[in-house]
Formats: sequence, C-alpha cells, structure tokens
Amino acid sequence: MKSLYLGLICLLLVSACKSETPTTEEIKDATIAEKIANAHGFENWKNVEEVKFTFQVDRDTIKGSSRSWTWSPKKGSVIFEANYGSIEYTRSQMDSTHVGTDKGFINDKFWLLVPFQLIWDASAKISESKKAEAPISKDELNMITLLYSNEGGYTPGDAYDIFYSDDYLIKEWVFRKSNTEEPTMATTFENYKNYNGIKIATDHKMAGGNWNLNFTDVSITLNK
Repeated sequence: MKSLYLGLICLLLVSACKSETPTTEEIKDATIAEKIANAHGFENWKNVEEVKFTFQVDRDTIKGSSRSWTWSPKKGSVIFEANYGSIEYTRSQMDSTHVGTDKGFINDKFWLLVPFQLIWDASAKISESKKAEAPISKDELNMITLLYSNEGGYTPGDAYDIFYSDDYLIKEWVFRKSNTEEPTMATTFENYKNYNGIKIATDHKMAGGNWNLNFTDVSITLNK
C-alpha cells in the first residue's frame, strides 16, 4: 500500500450476482461469504442500476480531499469527479490513460462494498471461520481471512482478516499487505446506513479515533 489515503485496493472487478432472492433453505446452506454478503443486502444487488458515493479520509480535524464516483454496474461505466474536473470511462474499454483513475475506483468501491467482494472475487480464498479478538474493540468476534492470489490485479497477494458479529455484519478488519503476519492497517466498520436494502458502513476508524475513512453523498438507484 503506497499511502494510507489510497488504502486497500481490491484485486478483481465484479463478476456476477445471484439472479434470485435466496430461499430459507439456501440461506441455511449458504457459505460464510454468502451469509455475510446477504446480511448486507446482497439479494438486492440484482436490482441496482447506479451507485453514487464520495470517498474521503479525515485526520483529526482536517478534512481530506474527496473522490466522488458514479458507477453503473450493469453498463460497466464509471464517472470520476474531483476538484479539477471529471473523467468518464467504461471498464471493459479502458486504455492506459484510465489506469490510475481505475485504481482509485477499485480501491474506493472495495471499501464501500467489501461484503459483496466476498462473492464477486471468486478466485480469492476464504478461510474457515473462527473466534478471535478484534484488533480495536478487543471484543471476541467471528473471523475469516480473505486471501488474494499472487497473480493479477493491482495489488496481488494481499490478505484481509474480517471480523463479524453473529448476525454476520462486519465490525472490523485488518489489512495485511502481501499476506505479512504484521497488520498494515486495522479499522472499524461503523455507522451503518441502509440504502434501498443495501447496508453500508459509512465510517471506518483507526484506534484512537483520529483517522476516519468515510463515505458521504451515498445513493443507490434501483430498477424502475
């Protein structure tokens, strides 16, 4: 990770979503990844037409620079807006001029929708769940590790220890660059808000509370 502002960068683009709302029996037999995704509203993703959000990192009382995105997942189109102007591109038709912008989008979208990445990033490995002490709250929570392969993507080989409650909502996580044993970053998942059935943690704070990666201006538009 080159800077705290860029933060965590995910490996793969959205690949597929379930086409139907899961039945009670399917939920019972679902994997841990599916249960976490469904607890955050994954069953509603099939109806999403557009996602808008602003990504920002604040330190102490200083507001960080923001990055605003408009994403149409079915079309694969992305609009990036910053103080100096806007950039629009389609992820399936990118050229080299879009790579830097796309890295920012993948990073910011990963933070926003990490519960769904557990489903979308099919090539990543997910460990068995176990009980573990969360790094910030020190609460005993459930934990899985999401490990990306050493090939492909913008930052291959990274690992994420994800701590979630018994209702499958993510509460904290640890990012470990290149799967090192020592944590690179740990933050909370808090201030959850519901956007048309999709639950998003809008604040991610480090221990001490003087660093907060947050989302504002979030809107999720469904099919009419």
